[in-house]
Amino acid sequence: MTQTILLLNGPNLNLLGQRQPEIYGHETLEDVARIARDAMAPGFDLRAEQSNHEGQLIDWIHEARHGACGIVMNPGAFTHTSVAILDALNAFEGPVMEVHISNVHKRESFRHHSYVSLRADGVIAGLGVEGYAAAVRRICQLVTA
Repeated sequence: MTQTILLLNGPNLNLLGQRQPEIYGHETLEDVARIARDAMAPGFDLRAEQSNHEGQLIDWIHEARHGACGIVMNPGAFTHTSVAILDALNAFEGPVMEVHISNVHKRESFRHHSYVSLRADGVIAGLGVEGYAAAVRRICQLVTA
């Protein structure tokens, strides 16, 4: 039976490859999904979603409670502001990996705090889009352990 990993990207990540490539690189969201799929162990599938709307991300997290074995999430700016996303993730029982393309700890001080980290089983920052592959591999390990 195939297990699904939900890959969620938050606000402005639809502009990957166009927005601040000196920080986020030239890869697109399509590249992110391909890299994540390539990292998956046999028996896993990926559902990739992106939204600029907090409520939509929360709805997908709620759906994952009954349809996904793990969540990889780059919450974008909601990382630093959304208690609502934290609450939704707290209702999800599988592993959660938080991913940031840039090293948020080398950036503005407001980016140093993450609500999502309070729930995440792991946090990956500064590996570029390869961080998504690391997160997917870790969820595959945790689910099959």
